[in-house]
Amino acid sequence: MSASTAASGRSPIPEAGPLSLCAREPHVPADRLVAEMVPPPRFDAVRFATYIPDPNQPSQTEAVGVLSAFAAGLGGAHASGSGKRRWFQRAKQAAPSGPRGVYLDGGYGVGKTHLLASLWHATPAEPSLKAFGTFVELTNLVGALGFQQTVKTLSGHRLLCIDEFELDDPGDTVLVSTLLGKLVEAGVALAATSNTLPGKLGEGRFAAADFLREIQGLSAHFKALRIDGEDYRHRGLPEAPAPYSDEEVTKAAYATGGASLDDFPHLLDHLARVHPSRYGALTDGLTAVCLTDVTPVPDQSTALRLVVLADRLYDREVPVLASGVPFDRLFSEDMLNGGYRKKYFRAISRLTALARDAKGLVNA
Repeated sequence: MSASTAASGRSPIPEAGPLSLCAREPHVPADRLVAEMVPPPRFDAVRFATYIPDPNQPSQTEAVGVLSAFAAGLGGAHASGSGKRRWFQRAKQAAPSGPRGVYLDGGYGVGKTHLLASLWHATPAEPSLKAFGTFVELTNLVGALGFQQTVKTLSGHRLLCIDEFELDDPGDTVLVSTLLGKLVEAGVALAATSNTLPGKLGEGRFAAADFLREIQGLSAHFKALRIDGEDYRHRGLPEAPAPYSDEEVTKAAYATGGASLDDFPHLLDHLARVHPSRYGALTDGLTAVCLTDVTPVPDQSTALRLVVLADRLYDREVPVLASGVPFDRLFSEDMLNGGYRKKYFRAISRLTALARDAKGLVNA
């Protein structure tokens, strides 16, 4: 690679040394936070046509039909500025009396996120009029912008998709339920999925009854779609790959253009100083994340921040190479048996997948 290419910042050369997450303190403008609320890169190409229903599970075929019709019903002339405001005023006046939201109720690995992303893609509106994010991303957006500004920002949208709706924090549940109520009043259509526990399918299952009960006054706005099926990713968490040595991780970081290299305890400290809504920006441009001295996380607050980082890395398909303890030992037994267990199992599953993706970095 030429010196001019390196100077342009397009792709750091290995000789320049790895990057550092701890050296990054991104400041993300509000408009970028909202503009990035789109399906993750791994769902860029999904569509209803690429969802292959199980012929033994008629509810899957039914869900595709219902969601396709729901998307078509959200159509209308694209508009902007004052025109957009007039369109939404008309939409509010002519709002249908039936449900303005759909809730995809199904177990782990039946393709709920695929269907939710397909709904986003199929809705005939400009990307700026549609938002897609996880429950955690939505709460982080409120934390970054404030409640009233979030309502104002999202009220002009035609559709809001919420993946992995969570009920493990009563405060967040009330916050998001209140937010959704304001958005429904503004004429925004809603769609949501829930998260279920990887590896323990059916245990403590997050089902439609729980969702509709917790959102209370909003339940009338949602039509629940039951999606049956086996977990196409197989049941159970995969065993985490054995960690590498510090030397192997460091060597791989120096040999991989665009990789970062950080000491894990220092990274955990750094995450406490960066708002979780900026964790996506924290990973901008990275081709791999290399971590030395991975140790079990010390407390719940730290663990929850790590969960958000794991989600952002997984969304962006950034491989993670690490030394220290394997990822399935990151969280204590108390954490894995506590109220946030779903988040922790999801993080283990995702980090394990990214660790497997990183195998090719060693001796490359």
